Amino acid sequence: MTHTPTAAVWDELGGDPTLLSGMSTVARAGALEAVLPVRELARACVGACALAAAELGALRAGLARVPRVSVDDGAVATAFVSERHLRVDGRAPLNFAPLSRFWRTADGWVRTHANYPHHRARLLAALGAADGASPEDVAALLTGRSAREIEETVYAAGGLAVALRTPQEWAAHDQGRALAERPLIEWGGPVGGRGRGLGPLSGGGPLSPAAGVRVLDLTRVIAGPVATRTLALLGADVLRVDGPRLPEDPDAHADTGFGKRSALLDLAADRTAFDELLASADVVVTGYRPGALDRFGLSPEALAERRPGLVVAQVSAWGAYGPWGGRRGFDSLVQVATGIAVTEGSPGRPGALPAQALDHGTGYLLAAAVLRALTEREQRGHGRVVRLALARTALWLTNGIGREQVPEGSVGEAYGGPDFWLSERDSPLGRLVHALPPVSFAGGPADWSRPPGRWGTDTARWS
Repeated sequence: MTHTPTAAVWDELGGDPTLLSGMSTVARAGALEAVLPVRELARACVGACALAAAELGALRAGLARVPRVSVDDGAVATAFVSERHLRVDGRAPLNFAPLSRFWRTADGWVRTHANYPHHRARLLAALGAADGASPEDVAALLTGRSAREIEETVYAAGGLAVALRTPQEWAAHDQGRALAERPLIEWGGPVGGRGRGLGPLSGGGPLSPAAGVRVLDLTRVIAGPVATRTLALLGADVLRVDGPRLPEDPDAHADTGFGKRSALLDLAADRTAFDELLASADVVVTGYRPGALDRFGLSPEALAERRPGLVVAQVSAWGAYGPWGGRRGFDSLVQVATGIAVTEGSPGRPGALPAQALDHGTGYLLAAAVLRALTEREQRGHGRVVRLALARTALWLTNGIGREQVPEGSVGEAYGGPDFWLSERDSPLGRLVHALPPVSFAGGPADWSRPPGRWGTDTARWS
C-alpha cells in the first residue's frame, strides 16, 4: 500500500491499516492551490477523521464492515475556509481586525494579531501607542524597530506579535527543534479507571458514531471549535463553556457553533457546577494555552485522573513544551514563525496559505484522535490524553507530506468554486449561509442537526 499522507496520519492515530482500502477520493484541480501541499494536508486530515468516525460507528452499530469513506476535495476546500463563506442575514463577517496584519520593520517583517479587544489593548500598550491608534500610527512606530525586539516586547505585555522567519531560521530555533522531536499526534498512556461503555447505536436516521457522547468544550477560535463542531455533527452532546469575562467574536462562534450548546461559567466561582459537568463527561477538549487551566486543577492529567475513562484532547499553538510552550498563538502567527509565510510569499513580501489550514487541519486531526480514543475505550475501557499543536502540524506540512499523486481509484474533476458545498438555513442568529461538513461516510450525517445558537445563552448542564 502506498504510504500516502492519509496513511501516515492513520498510522499516528493507531488505526488498522487495512481499513484504508475502504476510502475513495474525488480529487479536484484548483482546490487549495499553494506552493506547499495544502490540499494533501487537508485531504489527509479530513479523510482520517471520517475513517475514525466510520470505524467507531461500525463498532457501536455491530456492522460486519466499516462503512466506506469518501473524501471530496471540493467539500474539503470549502470547509477549510468556512469562516469566509459564512453569511448572517447576508452579511459577511470580518475575519481580521485592522491591526491584525503584516508590518514592515527596520530589519524585516512582523505580524500581529489583535482581533480581540484585550489583545488589541495589550499590543498598543506594548508599543506605546494611544488607545485609538490607527494602522498608520502603528506602522510609523514599527518601521524603526527590530522585528525580534517587537516580538519579545509585545509578548512580554501579553499581546501577540511574531517576527517573520525563514524555514531554516525556524528549524534552528529552540522551539522549532523541540517540535521536531515530537510526533504529529502525542498520545499519553491509558489513564484513570475503567470508563462507561457507550452501548449500541439505535436504528433509524443517519449513523451517528458519537451519539450519547458528552463533550465538554473548553476551546476558542478555530482549531478546537472545528474539532468539537465535527464531534457534534457525529451525534455528540457538545457543551461549550466560556468564562463570562472573556469576550468572543460572534461571527467566529456562528461559524463553529453548529450542533453545540453554549454556556458561561466562572471556573473560580462556579466550580461545583463545572465538577458536576465533568462527573458525567466522556470527553474534554481544551484549546487554551498550555498551563492556563492548571491553576484551576484542570490540567489534562488531572482531569483524566478525576473522571474514570475520560478522553482529554488538548490543542495549542506552539505545543506544551519548549521555550514557547506557554505562549498564546494563532494560525496566522504560526505561519509567520515557521517559515510558511516566506515560502508562500513573493520576493520582498510575505504571503499566507489559501486557508487557515493549520487551524482547520489540526481541528480534524483532534476530532479523529478523540474518535479513535473512544473506539479504544469501547474495546479496553481506559481513557487517553492526546495533544496536538498548530506548529507541529506546520512542521508536517513543510517537511513531511510532499505532493501526492491522485490516489488510485479516485475521480478527477475541477474545483469550480464552493457553491455546491454551501447550504442555507434559519437560526437564532438569523438566516445563515454556511459550508457543509466535509466528513463523509456511507450512512453518515450530511449536515448538523441544529444551527448555532447565541453565544453563552444555554444552561450549563447536559441535555
